[in-house]
Amino acid sequence: MFLDNRQVAMDSVLEALADSIDYFQDNIERLRPSLRDALKPHYTERLKQMRKLQELARAHLKMLPRDADVERDDFLWLWSRLKSFVGSDSQVLINELLEQERVLMQALSTLFTHPLPDPIEPVVDECMRGCRKLIRELYNLQKRNTRR
Repeated sequence: MFLDNRQVAMDSVLEALADSIDYFQDNIERLRPSLRDALKPHYTERLKQMRKLQELARAHLKMLPRDADVERDDFLWLWSRLKSFVGSDSQVLINELLEQERVLMQALSTLFTHPLPDPIEPVVDECMRGCRKLIRELYNLQKRNTRR
């Protein structure tokens, strides 16, 4: 089954959301407890938004769920671990999480260039606001983490 441009854009958003959540969950134990506590509510909310968006994409865009890219996840985890040898583990993770947010923002921006069904647009708006909020939180944590 081929996807149209709008479906491809939605697929990119769903993939970026899933990658972001997976990366956080895979690395949660590497974060200091204070960082983990600050970030966990963002990712809990993101998981709810992703599930809602998946349901809406299935209903309104006729999209089927996809499997995660396991090899990519493994590569990102290994690459992050290698970078931790030359820098602070928490700082490396914050930078990686920021990169995940950049990818998500780009995917969301692309999705907004297509007409969206009315029920989907507010959820995408909510994802965008959540992404901006998490980026601000990550930059604040990065500043605090650098001072230590």
